[in-house]
Amino acid sequence: MKEITSLDVYNLSEKLSDDIWHLYDTWNKKAQNTLGLQIIRSADSISANLAEGYGRYSFADRKRFYMYSRGSFEETKAWLRKAHRRNLLTDETSELLQEIIQELGPKLNAFINSPRPH
Repeated sequence: MKEITSLDVYNLSEKLSDDIWHLYDTWNKKAQNTLGLQIIRSADSISANLAEGYGRYSFADRKRFYMYSRGSFEETKAWLRKAHRRNLLTDETSELLQEIIQELGPKLNAFINSPRPH
């Protein structure tokens, strides 16, 4: 079995969460303590659930964690929309994150829907 770190879907999810992690440091305390902690958790959860599912033995267990990852992906997108509306993200930063999201979403769906996702 391949290492999870060799999968594009995993690496993209790690990139998204790392980018968000670094953005947090640029925000004021109010933003960090409210939106910031939530978005870090949801973004980190995308790759964490992929990894946990990847280590499971049964197909049903794997798929359940991959679906959790999908939920965290959608939650992260919601937090990013809020961050942009609240002027925590520049248009340029928002566009860069959207590029990752536009690539990650279809790959995540394809990974979840593959006949033997791992």
